[in-house]
Amino acid sequence: MNMPNPTTSLFSGVRILSLAEQYPGPFATMLLADMGADVVLVERPGTGDPGRAFRPTFDAMARNKRSVCVDLKSEAGRADFIELVRDADVVLEGYRPGVMDRLGVGYSVLKEVAPRLIYASITGFGQSGPYRDRTAHDISYQAVAGLFFGKVGQGPIEASTLPFGDLSAAMFAALAVASALYGREHTGLGTAIDISMTDGLVSWMTPFLAPAMNADASKAVEPQPDFGPSEPAYGAFPCRDGRALTLSIAHEDHFWRALCAALNMPEHAALKGRQRVANCESLRRGIADRLVLQDLGHWQQLLDSHGIPWSPVQELEDVLADAHFVGRGLFTSVPTASGSTERHVLQPLKFSAYTTAITRAAPALGEHTAEVMAEARARSAAPLLRAG
Repeated sequence: MNMPNPTTSLFSGVRILSLAEQYPGPFATMLLADMGADVVLVERPGTGDPGRAFRPTFDAMARNKRSVCVDLKSEAGRADFIELVRDADVVLEGYRPGVMDRLGVGYSVLKEVAPRLIYASITGFGQSGPYRDRTAHDISYQAVAGLFFGKVGQGPIEASTLPFGDLSAAMFAALAVASALYGREHTGLGTAIDISMTDGLVSWMTPFLAPAMNADASKAVEPQPDFGPSEPAYGAFPCRDGRALTLSIAHEDHFWRALCAALNMPEHAALKGRQRVANCESLRRGIADRLVLQDLGHWQQLLDSHGIPWSPVQELEDVLADAHFVGRGLFTSVPTASGSTERHVLQPLKFSAYTTAITRAAPALGEHTAEVMAEARARSAAPLLRAG
């Protein structure tokens, strides 16, 4: 099949004003900016996004974006913001519920200025419900959404390194904005979008929650797939050279039989899933005792040859040097204003007909205020050319 040469960005011509700070909003708009959207960070004068205090992290997500400083607590700042909104397609904000309304720039005001506006709000618990005004961070979002079920009483609960609530919200926000832009092309309608971090995590729990909500005490319990952790060959194991590998046999008997052949454990090969789970600890010790006898390189060849699901446990430096990710083109270099370069991780979506790219390093605070305001005023002077 002949693949077209991608030269067009999916969201070319789409302007997004981002008032969402820290992690969820910046990651969502990073994805959209990589696909061609003109993302303008609307930051508070003087300090900007608090994420700027962690500069490498901020820069990683602020690529392809421009920055303006607007004081939404001042009358002049609100007027400037509304001027920007007249020509925007999307406003994405991450304040607590009600803050934008108190500032006088909530959706009810902005939709009168730009009826086709897509207005997305990311909050911890959403715009409604008893928890609406509760404050929390990621581990609390995970806990209330049920991600820790079955773990209480089994020792300390460790929070994941990754903030799943933030990242879930970012992905749902990007999907929601893309969906609303698509819908607007067909209906002409703008919309408000309520994105809750906890709602996103509850959605992720669908495979567990749906069986629970449909359980019938009068009927026999239907078997559910085991997603892994209670299986003996699902976890991380050390090797002789100090490296480690993961096995990820979740519930598949054929993978288990292959592992038993590779590790010379024929006496356990016939065990089915429930039998393995019942004897998890002793089986896991047996696996660990064998894996620690050889270096990682030995197991890499053997496990691959048997078609067993596994991966090495990698440090960040290992990931950057991994031949697979390099071959996939996930890493790139971007020139900065100072003449140096920064390395970045490309967003992972690949299209045959559309281009994605990183063309601009993270902006300095307010770097584009004059430029963006001039563009907005020029378009206001020619209202027929506005995107609406």
